[in-house]
Amino acid sequence: MIINGFNSNRIALRELIYASAVTFSASIHYAHKLFAQITQPDLFMWNTMLRGSAQSHRPSLAVSVYTQMEKRSIRPDSYTFPFLLKACTKLSWLVSGLTVHGKIVRHGFESNKFARNTLIYFHANVGDIRIAGQLFDGSAKRDVVAWSALTAGYARRGELDAARRLFDDMPVKDLVSWNVMITGYVKQGKMENAREMFDIVPKRDVVTWNAMISGYVLCGENEKALKMYEEMRGAGEYPDEVTMLHLLSACTDSAFLDVGEQIHRSIIDMGAGELSVFLGNALVDMYARCGNIRKALEVFQGMREKDVSSWNIIILGLAFHGHSEECISLFEDMRRMKYIPNEITFVGVLVACSHAGKVDDGREYFSMMRTDYNIETNIRHYGCMVDMLARAGLLNEAFEFINTMEIKPNA
Repeated sequence: MIINGFNSNRIALRELIYASAVTFSASIHYAHKLFAQITQPDLFMWNTMLRGSAQSHRPSLAVSVYTQMEKRSIRPDSYTFPFLLKACTKLSWLVSGLTVHGKIVRHGFESNKFARNTLIYFHANVGDIRIAGQLFDGSAKRDVVAWSALTAGYARRGELDAARRLFDDMPVKDLVSWNVMITGYVKQGKMENAREMFDIVPKRDVVTWNAMISGYVLCGENEKALKMYEEMRGAGEYPDEVTMLHLLSACTDSAFLDVGEQIHRSIIDMGAGELSVFLGNALVDMYARCGNIRKALEVFQGMREKDVSSWNIIILGLAFHGHSEECISLFEDMRRMKYIPNEITFVGVLVACSHAGKVDDGREYFSMMRTDYNIETNIRHYGCMVDMLARAGLLNEAFEFINTMEIKPNA
């Protein structure tokens, strides 16, 4: 369209920029390429690019857009800085956010509701909660966005008494506010308070349920977490990936293999397509730690996407289940596929060498940590080496190894 001479069609250009930058935020890179071809973008287009960049997976692009605005002497309006400030909040860029705050004041936008709410949100999350409170107190008219932002700020800082006072005074409570309070109690392990609020919340969503399930898992009350999931399904709420990750953690910690298998089937029934690396890792870990190492290996091999954690989980699982040859073979596959092992990987490999009596291989891998991967050895690696030498009947070498350790041995 631009190449064919439609650069002057402002309405069409606006719609195209909005669609590529905001409606389909995954296409933000295309939006930037498109934007670069527009000879004289108007303020709406600049603000749209700021908004789309701020809400994308690369919010730092918003700062680049604003830098271009300044270079071209584009005069901002009351929407420009809030979009930029949201990017700073998302990135936890305190200094940049404070600079934007100063620009909002200098341009006379501080009394604008949109700008003021975004300032409250920024200071509640990244900046000074006292400034957020002052901005809130100085607001001529407070809407639910301002109330929720400040309440969330106190809750995230663990100041639940202050958060609860604000919440109780809130004239209109939206679901975000309820979820903020429930999550705040959960993070401090105050499950009775969280349950009390959960029971009276007018409407729940998947975030509400996930908060309670995660809270029970964090407190080690895994049976309650699983029961909460049953309540969730009974209420007609559909789980998401976060739900399943918490449930798999509960099954792993309590060695509930049967329930873990049911959760696995539910994940398949959800029809999410390929397993994400997070769900795949959680399933492999659950099966390995619950004793079904063959199923763990099957899930691992079926994962299209893997990371170093994926390899570590299966390598450790094989090592601790006594499958030393498979463990070492998989480690060599990992290296051939150009994954970079870390200190956790080598714990599994050294355990495998110890169990299999592969003293020479163990020594080679121990040396490889530093020479090939620049990994500092820790007490667990030394412990594996001592165990390996002792198992092989090389007690004198084991004692000599202890005496030459670069860190103080433990019991």
